[in-house]
Amino acid sequence: MPDPQTDPAELAARAFLFAYPLVLMELTKRQFTAPGTVGPGRAPVNTFAHVPAAPDASFEAVVSPNVDTLYSTAWLDLSAGPVRLSLPDTGDRYYLMPMLDAWTNVFASPGTRTTGNGAGEFVVVGPGWEGELPVGVEIVEAPTSTVWLIGRTRTDGVADYPAVHAVQAGFRLTPLDGSRTPATDPGPGPVDLITAPVDQLAALDAATFFAMTAHLLAANPARPADAPVLEALEQLGVVPGRPFDWDALAPEVQKEITRGTAEGLRQIEEAGRRPRAEFHNGWLHAYDLGEYGTDYLHRASIAWVGLGANLAADALYPLSRVDADLRPYHGSHRYALHFEAGALPPADAFWSLTLYNDRQFFVDNPLNRYAIGDRDALEYNPDGSLTLLIQHDSPGEARASNWLPAPKGSFNLIMRLYLPGPRALDGRWHMPGVQRIA
Repeated sequence: MPDPQTDPAELAARAFLFAYPLVLMELTKRQFTAPGTVGPGRAPVNTFAHVPAAPDASFEAVVSPNVDTLYSTAWLDLSAGPVRLSLPDTGDRYYLMPMLDAWTNVFASPGTRTTGNGAGEFVVVGPGWEGELPVGVEIVEAPTSTVWLIGRTRTDGVADYPAVHAVQAGFRLTPLDGSRTPATDPGPGPVDLITAPVDQLAALDAATFFAMTAHLLAANPARPADAPVLEALEQLGVVPGRPFDWDALAPEVQKEITRGTAEGLRQIEEAGRRPRAEFHNGWLHAYDLGEYGTDYLHRASIAWVGLGANLAADALYPLSRVDADLRPYHGSHRYALHFEAGALPPADAFWSLTLYNDRQFFVDNPLNRYAIGDRDALEYNPDGSLTLLIQHDSPGEARASNWLPAPKGSFNLIMRLYLPGPRALDGRWHMPGVQRIA
């Protein structure tokens, strides 16, 4: 029961911020692993779902998609025992296999940056597991029973897909000997295969949200640093592994808790619309992604904006909605993005510039070109500098190699740096401003 000296609404808002990513991850997992579901990224638990092709302008399932990598994703349930992860030799091909815990923190990221491109064998074990491992495997200790693998493998276009598919075929998940089949009962809350998980969560009543939180906390423990907010949850009657008894609360307390959860959601959405980032030359640069500590509002807002953010060391994503003079982009104008010689984006793997419409989807265009970057046949200026052209109409055949087609209306840009260099990670490098040229 809530402490009568503590405002239940305040407790509920604080608890909602804390548990929001946990519940959102669970709703997403349910949608993508439900029996009989088909579609990109969908497969049973402990099984990879390989995306065979990059999306085109007709794709509107996920905002801000990319055409740089093909995805191989999997949801692990370690409550029944460890799972073995086999990774192939990818040669000189960049890839990463970040692992997110149930709270959206990246706790491991095998791949080019950390373990190299050679073949590797890993065993992912859940909290509290004890046992013997096979010889020749590396243990990865997951802090929660739910783990989301979001693998990405570099692709250089449609002609390169067969080579990427061969790499994807080498990503394998197998239960460790002795592991049981994960339980199929998802616990309280909806199993909705259609509604976007973020919209499902927004529609949850307080009773269901906190019932899910109590259930999920049992297999997905919080960190020691989270002890104060766990005390707040307990004051609301939310105890890990114990059914949440909403009906035991007085009606006036129920009303205040409902008001508090609504306030928590409002704070998350407001923070999501105002991302925490440095602003330079019309570009937002965010660095503190993938690991959030006890900054619960930041963690929740990133989950609301785009669940599954990478560590900055793996990729950076400067975003621009305005040109160098802070005017919103519009297809009625022509723009140029100029990099001086020796000042190209500092990415140790590769970089790309992607254009999106005002709904964060690709723009249909005669080249079927949605991004442009250092893997393309770009034309450099005589002094070694590079100028990219961003406009609706073609700049002519002679300059088409550097053209990123824009819509007739509003748009925005995202620069992706894979394996960003030290100057990008420590903030010494910033994107140049995009100049309106007509």
